Amino acid sequence: MTDATVSEAELEAVRRPRRWHIAVFLLPALVVYSAVMILPLFETLRLSLFNTVDGQSTFVGLANFKTLFGDARWASDFWNALKNNFIFFAIHMLVQNPIGIALAALLSVPKLRGAAFYRTAIFLPTLLSFVIVGFIWKLILSPIWGVSPYLMDVVGLKSLFAPWLGRPGSALIAVSLISVWQYVGIPMMLIYAALLSIPEEVIEAAECDGVTGWAQFFKIKLPLILPAIGIISILTFVGNFNAFDLVYTVQGALAGPDGSTDILGTLLYRTFFGFQLQLGDRSMGATIATVMFLIILAGVSLYLFVIQRRIRRYQF
Repeated sequence: MTDATVSEAELEAVRRPRRWHIAVFLLPALVVYSAVMILPLFETLRLSLFNTVDGQSTFVGLANFKTLFGDARWASDFWNALKNNFIFFAIHMLVQNPIGIALAALLSVPKLRGAAFYRTAIFLPTLLSFVIVGFIWKLILSPIWGVSPYLMDVVGLKSLFAPWLGRPGSALIAVSLISVWQYVGIPMMLIYAALLSIPEEVIEAAECDGVTGWAQFFKIKLPLILPAIGIISILTFVGNFNAFDLVYTVQGALAGPDGSTDILGTLLYRTFFGFQLQLGDRSMGATIATVMFLIILAGVSLYLFVIQRRIRRYQF
């Protein structure tokens, strides 16, 4: 090795010092994340492959999954919860996200007065506790002491009122719409930020071509915010298949009536921790949690490797 080569290597070492402080600053976050997320995930996956046999934890392989999908009692509850979860997700996708996009489009109009107030008012329910939201809406929709019958009577629609939370056919829709009301501010703000990030040159060019108003939104702005819509869609998917708190607050752990609002989160809670006369079963609870993880992983993978590649061309 020549002196010139050594000198270049030494200079390179001097120019690029080892930044050990980066690892030092990242270590606390990595430890906390591993303790709270990574280790419980692996322990859940491990626990789903074990069961209690003669008082001892025994490796049973996929027997728990066979029981979940094959046993009449377990399969009935699981498929009912999975069906309700897909309905819960579909209502958010078809109601919450389009409303969020429409609100963002309206709030991005330059001449709109009070836009800051509207943004704050719409986003405010997102900051409220799910306990408060669930309790308030139970009071509002109560046929005994709720204000809904009176308000509908004022506008002449009292005949349409019904105990929506108490009927199996409408309870899940009612709970889903409560969730939509609480979280519609999130897609609204994300789409609003995406609309503001569109370069002014693009808008001016569209106006020069005579494309204005809603035609400009659908032909110019909407294709440009598709990446943001994709992010919102996958966040909605992950959030809905992890949902538990609002359903538990409004309908309880049994997710009544007759399990009509039972989703995977409430089924997992009753199975793992037990409820009333039902004893907790850690192995079957971990099995349900593993299935939830695999469903979410499949949805996220589909978005990352298929959908995102197709909409990436719209990004600046």
